[in-house]
Amino acid sequence: LLAVAAPPLSRVALKFGAPEYFALIVLGLLVSISLAHGSVIKALAMIVLGLLLGTVGQDIYTGTPRFTLGQLELYQGINFVSIAVGVFGVAEIFRNLENETTREVGVKKVSGLWLTKADFKRIAAPVVRGTVLGSLLGVLPGGGHVLSSFASYSLEKNFAKDKSEFGHGAIEGVAGPESANNAAAQTSFIPLLTLGIPAHPVMALIVGAFILQGITPGPNVINTQPALFWGIIASMWIGNVLLVILNLPLIGLWVKMLTIPYRVLFPAIVLFAAIGCYSINNNPFDVYAIGVFGILGYVLIRLGCEPAPLLLGFVLGPLLEEHLRRAMIISRGDPTVFVSRPISATLLALGLAAVIVALLPAIRAKRKEVFVEDD
Repeated sequence: LLAVAAPPLSRVALKFGAPEYFALIVLGLLVSISLAHGSVIKALAMIVLGLLLGTVGQDIYTGTPRFTLGQLELYQGINFVSIAVGVFGVAEIFRNLENETTREVGVKKVSGLWLTKADFKRIAAPVVRGTVLGSLLGVLPGGGHVLSSFASYSLEKNFAKDKSEFGHGAIEGVAGPESANNAAAQTSFIPLLTLGIPAHPVMALIVGAFILQGITPGPNVINTQPALFWGIIASMWIGNVLLVILNLPLIGLWVKMLTIPYRVLFPAIVLFAAIGCYSINNNPFDVYAIGVFGILGYVLIRLGCEPAPLLLGFVLGPLLEEHLRRAMIISRGDPTVFVSRPISATLLALGLAAVIVALLPAIRAKRKEVFVEDD
């Protein structure tokens, strides 16, 4: 999909200006709201909260501190890893501790690690659905890699004849999300290589690596750096083969980790998360932030709000603000620039249509759980 879609999209990207980039990011945010589990209003609120958290730090044009509360550590903004680990990791640990039946685990001896013919038959459809879903969501700037696994899991649960198997070893619940995750990880290169927009923080790191090598990601990278473009595609094939070679012999080792009691596993998770977060900037403030956002994430879960849209809004917030302000500067403050240009107007219309469809009573009654499943 990357090989087929990237070249024509790069030609279209040459027509993109600040209004088009702004509209594209808005489309990604609105689509994520329409896909979110539960209330559209709550999903919108999480997006807005994420956008607000993304504004913490110095102003991108003037350098003026915003919402820093006098803390020098916040001048560079909130650490993405602290938010992600807090709202997804620590908050999930708090949620699991509520249920006494999940505090201790035991695993029987695992045998038959290789897939049987019956297993291949069961996973065929989930793999195809997960690949298609992940490929589509991976193109969305900011949230595709986050959404894809959760969306696929929810999709497979809806397709399953016996939903009680999910959470207790349903092979479809593994095959679908893993296929979606792999697909999204690779199609997320499309906005990077064609539009120069990093789809998530990992892609932002790759942008930094490109710039260090004197390569500017964008519409011209396919023409100016063909060896890089096709080399990335070839590396994806090689990487998937290596994953199979590495993972299959080591499955027994990974399964052994499930025998660790939760009273040992949960503190270990928090410890290693704190060490990893601290090692990024060598800043203890980032470790404190994990605890703060862990509590916030737990409160949001208890209120029925999903943390994934918050993370999406946080990642895309700075990009959204940058292109909004750039577009307004170019147009000398004329807001009609976003609807007077065909591409940006079309993208905004698509986003509005996605929200309207999600608000329709028939659709709202059957909305799929994309981010997380209910208890």
